[in-house]
Amino acid sequence: MADEAMSAGTVARRLGVAVTTLRTWHRRYGLGPSQHVPGHHRRYTPADLARLEVMLRLTAEGVAPAEAARWANQGPAASSGGESRLRTAHDGGGRAIPVGRAGPAARGLARAAVRLDSMAISETIEQALGRDGVVATWDGLLRPVLTGIGERHAATAGLIEVEHLMSRCVSEAFAAVARAGKATAPPRILLSCADEEQHTLPLEALAAALAEAGVSYRMLGARVPVAALVEAVNRTGPAAAVIWSHTMATADPGQLTTLLAAPRRPLLVLAAGPGWRADALPAGVIRPVDLTAAVSLALAVRDSWDHPTRE
Repeated sequence: MADEAMSAGTVARRLGVAVTTLRTWHRRYGLGPSQHVPGHHRRYTPADLARLEVMLRLTAEGVAPAEAARWANQGPAASSGGESRLRTAHDGGGRAIPVGRAGPAARGLARAAVRLDSMAISETIEQALGRDGVVATWDGLLRPVLTGIGERHAATAGLIEVEHLMSRCVSEAFAAVARAGKATAPPRILLSCADEEQHTLPLEALAAALAEAGVSYRMLGARVPVAALVEAVNRTGPAAAVIWSHTMATADPGQLTTLLAAPRRPLLVLAAGPGWRADALPAGVIRPVDLTAAVSLALAVRDSWDHPTRE
């Protein structure tokens, strides 16, 4: 990418901002694309991108946009000394979200999350879902950023507002995928959190992946008492039930034992999430290692239920 001119969409994803933000910075502060080919849209060069990165860093740290743009237009080398003088009392490094080895899109999304830029967050997620699908977007984009937010919160006790906004944007994006699903068969998959479990995003990711694959499901959501779970199973007779637990505090194997004893117990019970310990699970319960495995298992049991093998 360093040797190529970039479109506004590419730069927006790289920086974690909305395309409309780039247009505003171009119109108001002259931070626009400099490469022009007759008959084509202007393109951003690496030098343009470097200026925008300065603008992004300074505005994220509380510098007024006009002042940040003045330093950014001087170029990265000239602005480096000015940046240190413009920084606010809060060091931006304390709010930076680590994303490990995830790519530029995840780093851009993390920056957008820190800025509480809901438009850029939603645009980035929507584009990734349309381009890569639910599973790849969850594994390569969303999970690294959400994990990084959790790590930063554990270290600083901050970023609660970032986590809340990010979670809402992710939920809305997954809900849009679910609404667009084309499933026509009756729901055969039941999705539920364990009792007192409030982390629902991974379960929403599974629901969106199933909808994307044309599979119907029922979602019970967060904090489902075991009695309510068994009642739902007995009433609907699902082929598979997925019980999500994010922490060991909510991963009581007794919930699974009770579910297995239900009159209309599912053909397949999945204990999903890092809360469950594989060596503590009741016999007959499977612990999928990731979202891909959970989707594959759900699809397999759905197919075997709808098309039983004839002897």
